Parts: sequence; structure tokens; C-alpha cells
Amino acid sequence: MDVMKTPGPDHPIAISANPRRVRALYRGHVIADSADVLMLTEASYKPVAYFPPSDVDMAFLSRTTRDTYCPYKGHAAYFTVMMDGAIAENAAWTYETPYPAMSEIAGRVAFFPNAVTIEESAQVRLGASVDEVVQHTDAGGGASQRDHWPATVNEPPEAG
Repeated sequence: MDVMKTPGPDHPIAISANPRRVRALYRGHVIADSADVLMLTEASYKPVAYFPPSDVDMAFLSRTTRDTYCPYKGHAAYFTVMMDGAIAENAAWTYETPYPAMSEIAGRVAFFPNAVTIEESAQVRLGASVDEVVQHTDAGGGASQRDHWPATVNEPPEAG
């Protein structure tokens, strides 16, 4: 029988919006990218990033039969991440219908840090902010809104 517990001083849980853009990478490939990540901090555990499913490339995730129970959050369902022939079993999870105190994370996807790398905006795109990236993209008229970034590779020497 499942017993629901409420977070409190003996087992604190806090959920807050991450002010930065966050990415999840599997073997160097971006599988989640969002500016709408919630960070869940529970007791003495490391904080966990919860991505909205619309910002996760679900084509690389396959639902498994694994189900675990947390008395504070409820039942978690799991996903295996598959890409380029590599498989990370049960590397992601979601609380589809968490207990009321955790309703903010309902349906969001989290990843185990031993299987997926989580990067915040300071590490993403060589430190460029989301605003900088947007301003370097096409404004609709066929040209970027700002001068192009310098090349990240050296030009070959001219033949002489």
C-alpha cells in the first residue's frame, strides 16, 4: 500500500524555475533543450532538472516497464535513451501524476547524470545567451539581425 508523505523540515523538497537555458546531452547529442526547466532539490540529494516534454526529443526515448515509488512524489515511469546504437537503460524518468505537493513536475522529464550530461547556458554555445543566439538568426528578411560570429575554424592558406 502506497503511503503519501508531505515534504517538511525532516525531508525538505523545493521546486524552482532555473533562470538559465538548460540542455541534456547523450553521447554529445542534444536530446533536450529548454529555457523552462524546473529544478527539484530534495533533502541532501543533488538538484534534478525537470524538462517540459515539448523540449525533449522523445524520438530517442523509449518507455520501459520500470516503475518506482517515492512516498513524497508518487510513482515514476522510466525511459531508455537510444542513439546511434548506444543504449542507456532507464536513463530518464517522469512523474506523470505526482502527489499534489509535487504537481509542478507532472509530466516533466528528468535524466540520470551518470547517463546524460546536463549543461546550463553558461556552458552552452560557448557562453552565448539565448538572446545572443536569437539575434544572430534570420529575422525573416534573409539576413541575421547582427553581424555573423567569427568562424570557429581556420581558413586554409591560399595556394601560392
